[in-house]
Amino acid sequence: MSCKLYVSNLPLSATTESLITQFCKFGCVLSVAFEPVARPSRRGAFVEMDTTSAAQRAIAALNLSHLEGRRISVFLALSSVPKSLA
Repeated sequence: MSCKLYVSNLPLSATTESLITQFCKFGCVLSVAFEPVARPSRRGAFVEMDTTSAAQRAIAALNLSHLEGRRISVFLALSSVPKSLA
């Protein structure tokens, strides 16, 4: 069963490819969906992993890590469908 993660504090320069590169180290990435830019300096994204165990490995390794000079937070998404993208 797939599992959605939320990644916060991403730089505006982050791309789908840069997130896939980071997250595919821990399992298959099924999708990446960026939130619309709501703040001028950062944004968030939903990353869907193929399994819960892959998602847990990604959280353990990437939460509070740095991506393009920003400290990102990675955690389980609260809903299965982003409200801004529904």
